[in-house]
Amino acid sequence: MMIAGPDCAAVLGLLVLVAGCASGPRGDTSDTVSRIEWGLVLHGGAGTISPDDLSPDLERQYREAMEQALRAGHAILRDGGSGLDAVVAAIVVLEDSPHFNAGRGAVFTADGTVSHDASIMDGATGRAGAVAGVGTVKNPIRLARAVMDASPHVMLSGPGAEQFAAEQGLEVVDPKYFFTERRWQQLERARALDAGQESADPGAARSIHGKFGTVGVIALDRQGRIAAGTSTGGMTNKKWGRIGDSPIIGAGTFASERCGVSATGWGEYFIRNVVAYDICARSAYLGIPVAEAARRVILDHLEAQEPETGGVVALDRDGHVIMVFNTTGMYRGYIGADGRIETAIYR
Repeated sequence: MMIAGPDCAAVLGLLVLVAGCASGPRGDTSDTVSRIEWGLVLHGGAGTISPDDLSPDLERQYREAMEQALRAGHAILRDGGSGLDAVVAAIVVLEDSPHFNAGRGAVFTADGTVSHDASIMDGATGRAGAVAGVGTVKNPIRLARAVMDASPHVMLSGPGAEQFAAEQGLEVVDPKYFFTERRWQQLERARALDAGQESADPGAARSIHGKFGTVGVIALDRQGRIAAGTSTGGMTNKKWGRIGDSPIIGAGTFASERCGVSATGWGEYFIRNVVAYDICARSAYLGIPVAEAARRVILDHLEAQEPETGGVVALDRDGHVIMVFNTTGMYRGYIGADGRIETAIYR
């Protein structure tokens, strides 16, 4: 089953908590969410996304990629595998797709290169791994997992991370593998905007910089363990080796025994506010549902600092599915023990 369309009050029902539903521009105030026995929830990036941005065929491709990722993770959980393995399997599918800003579909930096960031965390043990600024590793999420499992560190970056990837036998590719014409054209438009050359199209800046492409997955396995992972190519035309929230444990990714969160959005705000950790901590310390904590952080705390900063997907230990964002859209979906898939894109 797939859910689509901008009329979220009528269509989404119990699926998600999203900005822009019944209570107006600040978002839905309901605590109702879907619940699964075990399964996964994912996002494929949030930002300025509307039905006008996607042709029917492109929307179908996005949904099919999300469904494929959810099925890949679900197959592992169904056979008794770990949430960590399911997170990696699902994110690899999204990294291999040219549509999402992670892996093969990553955006270009100001230098015309790609620079990937990724992280993963095991809620049952608190172990974590992350990488930043890598450009030749086919699947950065696999490298983040290797950092967690095969090194004494939490985060590796740049050439050192790529050396570690080679030592671990991970697939390394020619940087040309990551080239897509769509992303190159986005870079060219961003460069023109920076140079003041593109003033005829008032929507250009919004379409280029207003989409925060990141992918993330939270899994709750059949043993009740939560795992979280996030992967991204960062921001189009980013300079000076900029790194966002995705590889930072507590900012873009966090998992504990009771809560898992993956974020997507304007990374600087998610770093400053330690968003992923803050959601889980508020739930624990205040004794409120994770859904309520997520809404307070995204729709109140972040929104007060800067409108349209992004969103999160989350799972709690009871299997409640949480999807909250303050932008006009977020690629998102989930799958439960019954194998039924739900996906959505627009507000």
